Amino acid sequence: MFPTVPNDADTAVEPRLRAWLKAAATGDRASFEQLYRHCQPRLSRFVLRCCGRPELAEEVVNDTLWIVWRTAGNFRGESRVSTWIHGIAYRCMLKALRDGVTSEEINASSVHEAELAMAEPAADDAVDREQRDWVLRGLATLPVEQRVTMELAYYLGETCEDIARIMNCATGTVKARMFHARVRLRNVLPELGGLHRPASGTEGQP
Repeated sequence: MFPTVPNDADTAVEPRLRAWLKAAATGDRASFEQLYRHCQPRLSRFVLRCCGRPELAEEVVNDTLWIVWRTAGNFRGESRVSTWIHGIAYRCMLKALRDGVTSEEINASSVHEAELAMAEPAADDAVDREQRDWVLRGLATLPVEQRVTMELAYYLGETCEDIARIMNCATGTVKARMFHARVRLRNVLPELGGLHRPASGTEGQP
């Protein structure tokens, strides 16, 4: 149902990310540019999928990568570089939401087809594209914390422990958010797909 990012791919590129970040901490702009080019597209897709607003996503990504440049020396190596950057992006997104957009507006917002095309890898299969659109509409009904948790887990391939670091909460809280998100999606996705549940007391009736 959800696209995932293999952790093996992240593990393979981690030494390069750490080298670029370490060099950026010394003021090496060329290394930061390499880090930026690697992280910006995926980060932009993640933030846009979470908030559904291109202008807000662009602001959040710009703020995130500016903070990465200024604080590169603060990375202690206790997590993957991508996990550290996603944590910064999450905090920047929460700040942007508090400053100007309510969570209700974000959850109710829809992304136009052109914007969805920017947020998703290209695909030739119309069925797959329709399924992704269906899932995105289901995710848009979730509270912000649940939606971000699901995006981090299933789209970016973060572990529960890493999500806890990113969202500054207990691992048990992450698992609870995932549980409640799955329950809600099981309830809303059939309706969004045109498959209405039978009314109470009518199960089994023709």
